Amino acid sequence: MAHEEAADERLLVEAARTDPGRFAELYEAHFERIYAYVARRVRDRHAAEDITSEVFQQALANISRYEWRGAPFSAWLYRIAANAIADRWKAQERERGTPAPEPSVEPDFASVEQQARLFRMVGLLPQEQRRVIELRFVEQKSIREIARELGKSEGAVKQLQFRGIEGLRARMVESNA
Repeated sequence: MAHEEAADERLLVEAARTDPGRFAELYEAHFERIYAYVARRVRDRHAAEDITSEVFQQALANISRYEWRGAPFSAWLYRIAANAIADRWKAQERERGTPAPEPSVEPDFASVEQQARLFRMVGLLPQEQRRVIELRFVEQKSIREIARELGKSEGAVKQLQFRGIEGLRARMVESNA
């Protein structure tokens, strides 16, 4: 099965090399993992979105130079992402005069996969629960800030957060079964 997937991916890469319009299929197949990898390292939603976008722009721009060497296409994307993160940290270091954290170049694939699954599951939550979870854990806002932003009481926000977390927990248990 893994051999078939690798062959399919190789054909997809070759198709994207000759027709950039086919790159969208590679984007769809790898977006969640790359976003999870970036988000875990930068811990800022907007920066993660910017860097992930940059990764796929660079990949599309350089797809003609990509050479299949038996490794998954995602390995190339992770390398681009690691470099983009390091570049961002270096730029911040120059701007602020603060030392950049040492980047971890090798992704922890199991952790990235789990985080990608969690991102997918958050997207399946009811809209209000999803919004509270994103504001609380991605944007790291307080219950009070979320309540103000959503025009709800703090108790209502806590209840939405609780239900969202319980829904995620149940889905994670279900997916691991």
